[in-house]
Amino acid sequence: MWKLMKLEWKKNNMKKFVVKAAIVTAIIFLMVLATSGELEDIETVETYGKSMIGAAVDMFANMAFMLLTAVMLASAIVSSYKDKTMDLMFSYPIRRQKILLSKMLVVWIFNFSGLVLCKLIVYGGLVLASPLAHIPQALILPGGDVEGLSFYLELLANSAIMVSISYTTLFVGLRMKSSKASIVAACIVMLLTQGNIGSYTLIYNIPFYMGMVALSAVSVFLCVHGVETRDVV
Repeated sequence: MWKLMKLEWKKNNMKKFVVKAAIVTAIIFLMVLATSGELEDIETVETYGKSMIGAAVDMFANMAFMLLTAVMLASAIVSSYKDKTMDLMFSYPIRRQKILLSKMLVVWIFNFSGLVLCKLIVYGGLVLASPLAHIPQALILPGGDVEGLSFYLELLANSAIMVSISYTTLFVGLRMKSSKASIVAACIVMLLTQGNIGSYTLIYNIPFYMGMVALSAVSVFLCVHGVETRDVV
């Protein structure tokens, strides 16, 4: 499996996605820093469990990497079915399920790592810039520092959940045989998980997140189930 994953990394030229992730991280940092003066006056602790600055970092980073996950899945899997390159891969003396799972794992690991690093870099950058921007650190991080274990546990859990939820788009793309359908599905999922109507929002709604993760697991199962005997279409 590890050899297949390394092959997928090289074949899909993942370095270009590293550059895109770095650009996204820089944009999020500059955007939140530029609007921090307005965001710090908005009280959102009761709604999101954190300040608006912290909520903005999470929201923008989650949305960016959920979309990136969907794009990478569409490129690595959906497009491979569409342009028939999957025929060649399935001709290898390797189980088809392992080929598909290696592609999914590469995308998951990349985006989970990228999302975690993105949040840490943006939070760290805001903390370092807070004296110059006159932002109280308590409005950036819970407790005003990064020493609490709960901060890292929440960041890791939230990142894993957000990336996993994006896998619901894979089944849609394969079912409709369209990469564009995957992207549209990703936008809908982003609106559901990161949007709000007035004061009502599903952000940080644990039961909803768990339901979406379960739906993603079903999506992955349906994509690999029976692939050994199913003809490539």
